[in-house]
Amino acid sequence: MSAHTCHLVGSALSDPYLSLSAAMNGLAGPLHGLANQEVLTFIKGFKQDMGDKPVTPEAVKEQCWKVLNSGRVIPGYGHAVLRKTDPRFTCQAEFAKKHIKDDEYVKLVQTIYEVAPGVLTEHGKTKNPWPNVDAHSGVLLVHYGMKEEQFYTVMFGVGRALGVLPMLTISRALGFSLERPKSLTTENIKKTMEVMYPHGHT
Repeated sequence: MSAHTCHLVGSALSDPYLSLSAAMNGLAGPLHGLANQEVLTFIKGFKQDMGDKPVTPEAVKEQCWKVLNSGRVIPGYGHAVLRKTDPRFTCQAEFAKKHIKDDEYVKLVQTIYEVAPGVLTEHGKTKNPWPNVDAHSGVLLVHYGMKEEQFYTVMFGVGRALGVLPMLTISRALGFSLERPKSLTTENIKKTMEVMYPHGHT
């Protein structure tokens, strides 16, 4: 989403700084760049709710069901595009198992990964029960001393800049046109709603 924002603003021939700034504003939303903070808060709460129980697949499975049955979600699972485990999650998990396998949060994240996809599949409300990058990145940052969660989006943005700005340069070199959103008339929206809800909204 933030990559598209940079491309969109840049298509107006805006300065790259302005384009990246717009991308960062998009990145700062809770469904995007703040997602790993949400996961980290969830992981801490999950551990606290487990109390003195050892982190076993059985205990974690029980806690996952407790979360879902209370109407909450397991953040960090599901992705708009990917339909399998996010390869970035896999890289982080392999790194963690090699270098910091004794970290309590790393152990918990790994055990949730062993259990959650099965629970989410059985629960039936998640189309993609596999973890994305946000399911792991927060606990790595905490382990290495980055506990100031308000800076996580900034760190995310540094990496994002290395991708979006070269693409912005390429788009400009190729002379891509101004990107405009599609527009719908009120009548068109009404017809769409009538198709979606032929018997009225319940």
